[in-house]
Amino acid sequence: MSRRLSRRALALPAALAIAVVLSGCGSGRPSASTASGSAAAGDGAKEVTVFAAASLTGTFTELGKAFEAAHPGTSVRFNFGSSATLAQQIVQGAPADVFAAASPATMKTVTDASLAGAPATFVRNKLQIAVPADNPAEVDEFEDLADARVKVALCAPQVPCGAAAVKALDAAGLKVTPVTLEQDVKATLTKVELGEVDAALVYRTDVIAAAGKVKGIAFPEADQAIHDYPIATLTEAPAGDLARRFVDLVLSRQGKDVLTKAGFETP
Repeated sequence: MSRRLSRRALALPAALAIAVVLSGCGSGRPSASTASGSAAAGDGAKEVTVFAAASLTGTFTELGKAFEAAHPGTSVRFNFGSSATLAQQIVQGAPADVFAAASPATMKTVTDASLAGAPATFVRNKLQIAVPADNPAEVDEFEDLADARVKVALCAPQVPCGAAAVKALDAAGLKVTPVTLEQDVKATLTKVELGEVDAALVYRTDVIAAAGKVKGIAFPEADQAIHDYPIATLTEAPAGDLARRFVDLVLSRQGKDVLTKAGFETP
């Protein structure tokens, strides 16, 4: 059985998810469990839990496998989702070791609560227009999104991809009325893949990851809405030593190679 969180589990409200974990582990902050069901906190831990932005799903999954290969007997468990949601889960007490956010603003939610060490910016990302592979609405440029006949999906403004979209639209002086606002970039891209919308503003890395299913269109205003991605170990990390080692991997040359290959830019 995979130790990574299932999509169904991640859909639980943060408070319910925390209650389930606490009820199974007794009082205090729970430690992660290994396949044998035994792991100690700190240096003796055998599982590291990483909360990461949805746009990092592919790259961090690859880095997680590399980390496990380099540390036999250790497993990496991921919680991918909206950075804003993940930050709130951490603040509410969800047990995690590492937080990788899609914007400094969402990381600040955690650092302001004194729940993370000093974050390091490890990559940057920018938007592209994603359209279905056959592009039935014939979207060719950013201004086409303002056409009332074009069905557009955007990320909700409180999440990083939505905040970036607002900046880009403001820079272009465009008013776009989306038919849907999604809670993370993966959900927004899915609307395009399913043909439910004509276009969406998502990260370039997500367009690359969905090659063949969608087509990406670059636009100049994206350069004015670039997002830095910070990563930090959490101050109450149950697996503090493994957390630091995972962050070191992300910041290493190996980590940067995996990330830039996926379309991320170096800071």
